[in-house]
Amino acid sequence: MRLLGFICSSIVAVALLVGNVTNADASERYGKQKVVYHINTPGGEGDKVYLGAMRNIQNHINAVGAENLDLKVVIHGNGIGLLQSAKAAGNVQTAVANLRSQSVGFEVCANTLKGKNIALDQLYEVFNEDVVPSGVAELARLQQMGYTYIKP
Repeated sequence: MRLLGFICSSIVAVALLVGNVTNADASERYGKQKVVYHINTPGGEGDKVYLGAMRNIQNHINAVGAENLDLKVVIHGNGIGLLQSAKAAGNVQTAVANLRSQSVGFEVCANTLKGKNIALDQLYEVFNEDVVPSGVAELARLQQMGYTYIKP
């Protein structure tokens, strides 16, 4: 009988320990993160690709916590369509605005703007300080600075 009580107590203790591990605070599990998301593809039908990428970013924030993230989105090439689509009221604009309100930085390639002849006022909430000389060079720079690269 004593052995059975010990086994039951041990099982309960292990269950409690496992429960505490699985419910660990996100900051304990993930810590602080520096991440760069790379957007350079067209949005697809109904901006499906852009909305999927924005969902990935939001899910990342939900898991780690905005206070634990230094998150940037680098946009170049056909990815510029994200901020062109966001210019019109709708789901893409809502997603971008929501991410910005959580301190997500959007960086836009000057080469793309020049090559596609796009002015900043044709994009949603892009200012001079958001423009980087080269999207791909910025991705490399951020990775050298310890940012984890993610291509949604």
